[in-house]
Amino acid sequence: MTLEIERKFLVKEGTDLTLLGNPIEITQGYLSSVKERTVRVRIKGDKAFLTIKGISNTSGTSRYEFEKEISLREAEELLKLCEKPILSKTRTNVKFGSHIFEVDRFFLENEGLIVAELELTTEDEAFEKPTWLGKEVTGDVKYYNSNLLKNPYKNWK
Repeated sequence: MTLEIERKFLVKEGTDLTLLGNPIEITQGYLSSVKERTVRVRIKGDKAFLTIKGISNTSGTSRYEFEKEISLREAEELLKLCEKPILSKTRTNVKFGSHIFEVDRFFLENEGLIVAELELTTEDEAFEKPTWLGKEVTGDVKYYNSNLLKNPYKNWK
């Protein structure tokens, strides 16, 4: 297992996402979405993964993660067993400075939510912030993908 260190931000409203790059379609579901551990099935483009994540530390920045590539067929079968609804989003990897921001644009029940995640090597690692980066939401559990199943973005207003 590896330690995932990640910061999460909203993307400013009005940002032209087409300028950021080409998005990849992602379909993901959760076999388990309890806070102590999540078990996720993800199809990302033409690849599929099974991921287990532990509970976040108090800042919400770090948690243990295990990820294994699986076949598309296995992922499609596992998605049938997942909690509903299944999440649909696109991801655009945006290089900025020496880092890569993963910009996720959500659809269906979470239409309108756009979040940028940044993986770091240490919790206090410095990074440049692009102008389109908005409010930091690291550690705010309502923005966890697994919680978007239970309380989708469309219900927040």
